[in-house]
Amino acid sequence: MSIRETDIPALARGCAVLGTGGGGDVRAGSLAAVRAIRAYGPVPLVRLAELPPDALVVPLSGIGAPTVSHEMIHGEDEPKRIAEEVERLFGRPPAAVMSSEIGGSNGVAPVAWAAQLGLPLLDADGMGRAFPEVQMVSMYVAGLPADLVIMSDVAGNVVTIRPVDGLWSERLARAVCVAAGSSALMADYVLTAGRARGAVVEGTVTRALEIGWATEDATDPLTALAAELGAVRLITGKLNDVERRTTGGFVRGTATIEGTGDDRGRTLVLELQNENLVAVEDNQVRAMVPDLITVVDTETAAAIQTEGLRYGQRVTVLAWPCDPLWRTRKGLDTAGPRAFGYDLDYVPVEELAHG
Repeated sequence: MSIRETDIPALARGCAVLGTGGGGDVRAGSLAAVRAIRAYGPVPLVRLAELPPDALVVPLSGIGAPTVSHEMIHGEDEPKRIAEEVERLFGRPPAAVMSSEIGGSNGVAPVAWAAQLGLPLLDADGMGRAFPEVQMVSMYVAGLPADLVIMSDVAGNVVTIRPVDGLWSERLARAVCVAAGSSALMADYVLTAGRARGAVVEGTVTRALEIGWATEDATDPLTALAAELGAVRLITGKLNDVERRTTGGFVRGTATIEGTGDDRGRTLVLELQNENLVAVEDNQVRAMVPDLITVVDTETAAAIQTEGLRYGQRVTVLAWPCDPLWRTRKGLDTAGPRAFGYDLDYVPVEELAHG
């Protein structure tokens, strides 16, 4: 299978949903993907099993605050500089590009980066969603050493980091990102296909396409999307208040939704750090990371990113289960509520929904 220009709208819709509010604006990634496909042709989508064990896979993603990244769009130079650095360090060129996170623009833009590099795109990613920090990837949960991070920015800088562990990779990469204006392109966990087996979330590009196709031409897009995701509807209402700030390379804040219709009289508050992390109603948690929480337009079911939330929007909040790896002890230690500073014991969204 190859990803063609006609696939990009569905891919973007699916990645926006999986972004849980973060991962960058899919519009920028979509424009880049369409432009690259027109220039270089369709991008082959390959499964991990199709690559030889020693093939180098380069996970790429934008790092930084989404409010900045949609204004500082990555061009062709950044992925090429990273690929050149990979070849210099490993003595051979990359064999495939992988999205570090399938959510948001970071799920769509790798189509452009793969096209520009003349490489296939791996049908996998490192999250199955979007997360805000460098160590919050499946490779870290699987115990692979985070011993190499390569970053490039719009100014032409290339920085190679040799961190001692995943937490240091976040600290150092974030510092470089902030110095670059809170937006950079990053390759982390450059690994062979053999090491990637069991350490990445497979099939997620296909999954994003399926989510996007589910709402295409649907008479009731919201119902179709919820059914495709197996999601719980937390509330339908009007966005009443948004508090948002960019600090330390992240967007942080809260969003308040006042219920309408059957949900009139209810209020749901979302806690944000690039992504939607925790949903609270009447001091009771309704959903929490690492499960996915996404705000969508009630009429169109189009996902709305955290930086796109505006007073008065008519929205529905959906939540559904994460990939099982995030529910392991290491997964919860890495990206559960306590990893973000919340004094909460993780409870799966399906249990909260029927609690």
